[in-house]
Amino acid sequence: MGKSWYDKYYRILMLIPIILVILSLVYVFSFYSQHGDVMFKDSSLSGGTTITLTGDIDSAKFDSLKQDFPDILVRKLSDVRTGKSIASILESSAPPETLKPAIEKTLGYNLTADNSSTEFSGPTLSTGFYRQLVIALILAFILMSIVIFIMFRTFIPTIAVIFAAFSDIIIPLAIVDYFGIKLSAAGIAAFLMLIGYSVDTDILLTTRAIKIKEGFLNERIFKAFKTGIFMTSTAIAAVLPAFFIVTGLPDSFRQIFLILALGLFSDIANTWLTNAGIIKWYADAKGIK
Repeated sequence: MGKSWYDKYYRILMLIPIILVILSLVYVFSFYSQHGDVMFKDSSLSGGTTITLTGDIDSAKFDSLKQDFPDILVRKLSDVRTGKSIASILESSAPPETLKPAIEKTLGYNLTADNSSTEFSGPTLSTGFYRQLVIALILAFILMSIVIFIMFRTFIPTIAVIFAAFSDIIIPLAIVDYFGIKLSAAGIAAFLMLIGYSVDTDILLTTRAIKIKEGFLNERIFKAFKTGIFMTSTAIAAVLPAFFIVTGLPDSFRQIFLILALGLFSDIANTWLTNAGIIKWYADAKGIK
């Protein structure tokens, strides 16, 4: 990030994440117009039945269930050490009194407390829980924005931090929607965690670039970049291998790892291309060297 090179191209670089955010917003709005929501929800958020079957069962046996239960989702749970399948998890919006007999007919034996467990959440309860999670996410974002404004007391740096945090949420959301992943309560919690990850690097950048006067502006931005990219890379190195390697974890944990990884990669672009560009533009306009 040499001075002459960065001064010449930073305005172009800051447009790349902005374009990605615009494309993500267009896709999310399109997704909402088609499905009536901004995400696919699993049974914990939309209501339905979850039946866990112990033992190693061939997933192909459940293919016939899709005729009567088109939304049924079959997942495997594996042992972390051996990788051996130890359970199968079936989810559907159907009530247990309908889904359970169909599974018993497919397997050829009765489901008991010894070989299975059944969980059911009604649509009213699940919808209320989902609404509370979304409200918590929105409130966290608003409170974060207020704190950032109090810290810097200037409009442009505050907007830059808020934009980066918003981008770190909307880009992973668009990717998750594109691949048709059904989000659980843990997935929404991961988006909440992304706000904290994003604010860390953005505050680091803004504080060093504007409030600290040692050295030239580009030098301060580059020092913030070295610290921030190390922080983000460390977090990615923690969550990404866990998603790909540790296959025995429940899907809720793997969903957290996936969303965090997507958000952290987004944060690299949003913070060090767009936010850094906005801060440099603002500093140059204010005569901050």
